[in-house]
Amino acid sequence: MNRNERMTMMAELPVPQVLLKMSLPMMISFFIQAMYNIVDSMFVARISENALTAVSLAFPMQQIVTAIAVGTATGVSAVWARHMGLGERDKAGSSIRTMTGMSLAFTVLFIILGVTVPGPLYRLQTDVAEIAEMGALYLTINWCLSCGSIFGKYYERLLVSAGRATLSMAAMASGAVFNLIFDPLLIFGLGPFPEMGIAGAAYATVGGQIFAVFVAVALNMKYNEEVKRDMLKPGFVPAEAMAILRVGLPSIITMGLSSLTSFMINQILLVYSTTATAVYGVWMKLQNFCYMPSFGLNNGLVPVLSYNYGIGRKDRINEAMRLSVSAIGVLMVALMIIFEIVPGTVLTMFNAGEMMREIGMVCLRACVLSLPFGAVSMILSTSMQALDHARYSFVINIMRQCVLLIGSFFLLSQLTGSIRMIWFAVPFTEIVTFCLSLLLYRQFRKHLNI
Repeated sequence: MNRNERMTMMAELPVPQVLLKMSLPMMISFFIQAMYNIVDSMFVARISENALTAVSLAFPMQQIVTAIAVGTATGVSAVWARHMGLGERDKAGSSIRTMTGMSLAFTVLFIILGVTVPGPLYRLQTDVAEIAEMGALYLTINWCLSCGSIFGKYYERLLVSAGRATLSMAAMASGAVFNLIFDPLLIFGLGPFPEMGIAGAAYATVGGQIFAVFVAVALNMKYNEEVKRDMLKPGFVPAEAMAILRVGLPSIITMGLSSLTSFMINQILLVYSTTATAVYGVWMKLQNFCYMPSFGLNNGLVPVLSYNYGIGRKDRINEAMRLSVSAIGVLMVALMIIFEIVPGTVLTMFNAGEMMREIGMVCLRACVLSLPFGAVSMILSTSMQALDHARYSFVINIMRQCVLLIGSFFLLSQLTGSIRMIWFAVPFTEIVTFCLSLLLYRQFRKHLNI
């Protein structure tokens, strides 16, 4: 849609419809993204529990690539759109070429890291030789071939900026389908393919990402006239690079903190057993999957709140907030109930042995209690960010994703020494964050008089 149609939709279309229209494509896109890690882990678990542990330990490191890719892609889409809105087509082209150059530089950086870091990093975390060997191989492949993730997020976000969110979703879906097909073929050596084990899982993942890049490039070339001249031409304009990073850095920091948190918690859990780390990896995949509707709704909610705040429609702001909190709260309660009932089924999907089931049943039943509180906190935090109170959002995210979570795991480990009790750090963190979010949200509403 063009700019006038978008403005009319934001101001006049019934709020439930505009939220659905803005959020649904992003919900599906995030769901597809979550499938990469879930599918990988499910097939890897068929190799052995050590293989699942190795992949779980790699997850925080993979997220570093995702953080940089998502943050800079968000930055360039905002900078490019601003230049286009001001009629600065030359600068818009410079921002695209600069992002292509930056993406190449990030790719080279992760090739260097992939060759040098994974082995020592795994040996630092575990003395189980099989886990260290498999994990280092898996991470090396993911980092050395990270071009698919880096360029994929970039080209998909250009489609979104051009109003082609459905095409962006199609590009992501193509990669997920590739991964789903090739995971079993390369891991277990089906048909003409060699049996590659955990390396096959890594190649299927990066192969899916690279395939999605080619699809996104083709779609941009066909449907995004404004960028096709520049998106394959690397360049570097310092002013454009700084503008991209100014917008993208908060996302990079937030996701980077999440990676750091996962790494630190893995170190705490390794004191108990490598199985505990594998179980936490399963929970992280399940949590990401459950929060996909929240991430999608957040992406749709931000422009609705920002636009209506700009035109003074406080009634639509309040309605959007009520609907978002109510919808996500009901959905998360439903998911919580479902997973409280069937944690064993989830663990079966990951080929859990007796010890993993014993630890995992307690873990999942404790952790899923956090879902409603965490999802509502995310909606409240995003609303504050959208309405010029980013400092409140920053406090909530730091507490939720880093300080409280690491602190809770550490304290429960020290105080109880029990692998059964330590999982309650997750709901404790989300409940405390929920209370903090409510307090800041009330203060924020007073400031804005809404």
